[in-house]
Amino acid sequence: MSPTVLISGAGIAGPVLAYWLSRHGFTPTVVERAPGVRHTGGHAVDLGGVSTEVIERMGLLPAVQAARVRRDTLLFHRADRPPLAMPRLSDLVTDRHVEIQRDDLIAILHEATREQTEYVFGETITAVHEHDDGVTVTFADAPARDFDLLVGADGLHSGVRRMVFGPEQRFRHDLGGYLAVFSYPNELGLDRQVLGHLDVDRAVFTYAVDDGARARTLLLFRHPAGAGGHTDDLRDPGRRTRLLRDAFGESGWHLPRLLAHADGADDLYVDSISQIRMDTWSRGRVTLVGDAGYSPGPAVGGGTALAVLGGYVLAHELALAGGDHHTAFRGYEQVMREPVARGRRAGPDTLRQLVPGTRFAARTTPHLMRLFTRLPRRAARTLAALQRGDTRTLDDFSSTKQPGSS
Repeated sequence: MSPTVLISGAGIAGPVLAYWLSRHGFTPTVVERAPGVRHTGGHAVDLGGVSTEVIERMGLLPAVQAARVRRDTLLFHRADRPPLAMPRLSDLVTDRHVEIQRDDLIAILHEATREQTEYVFGETITAVHEHDDGVTVTFADAPARDFDLLVGADGLHSGVRRMVFGPEQRFRHDLGGYLAVFSYPNELGLDRQVLGHLDVDRAVFTYAVDDGARARTLLLFRHPAGAGGHTDDLRDPGRRTRLLRDAFGESGWHLPRLLAHADGADDLYVDSISQIRMDTWSRGRVTLVGDAGYSPGPAVGGGTALAVLGGYVLAHELALAGGDHHTAFRGYEQVMREPVARGRRAGPDTLRQLVPGTRFAARTTPHLMRLFTRLPRRAARTLAALQRGDTRTLDDFSSTKQPGSS
């Protein structure tokens, strides 16, 4: 019988892993606490480089490109002056970049995997017991089941990580910032542009979504001394909205009317911008993939691209090792160490760039960005490649040769 793998989490890393596991002869099952395919809003996510290549090898690049966001202009608000307009930076530096709403990407991945993967929605793992022959998993409502392997792909606040490796506080490192995302009626008449506003320790971006009837706002901010904004506190809706009002309540621009919508938004998401740092993300027959094991920081570290790559690499290493999880997990961690470290380094730098710490930086950052957009395309792409420090293809992300023809 083919090895069975239980994957906790039907976001991005989980379905990518399930796809490649089924291609390599494994039997994947995905358990997801949400009652169905997630459609909870969230900010747009980015694919680029090798993560785009993974999507292409899955045959999904046409669908992803068709669903990509159609925004071609960034307009930065300036007090008492016309907005500063520029093209989107990502379109200048690479042809392989795709920006897509998170929900759209999740839906595409689910559609591509639902025939070969058992999805169990509306269920959570409550206990994990490893033994010589596999892993016995206990669920909140369904009967316990045995699997050969268990993979936590359940995000920054992973339940699998907590049960197998220990409390989140042991591994979470806050970068000193917060993000909030929510949707609202598109009363600003946004179309193909993103409106941006920078202030000291605050940044706001808002844009149209779906058919243009609604818009979405992304707030990035720092808060003095953390303001008690850790995960447990942010589960309280009142705490979340108070945190936003404390951070943005005295701001001008469109902030008052945007914050008014945050109170009643059914998709309001607020969290600390945190990294997960672990010496190893494998233990026995259990391993972690994506943000559960190595979140580089939401909205700042390229976590979606890492999740896609991680799902591919883990399945690839399991196939190379013939299902020997000791060898496979060791190879998986070896291959992923460098891209994880790069994302981890990028997180704090990106946060500093997006959320200026001084009045001078808030004024000059948009001008520096526009100067970059005016460089010759070849120069812009050379500088961007040097900053990313990675020109490899997907075939380079393996501890040894490719299994079969995949």
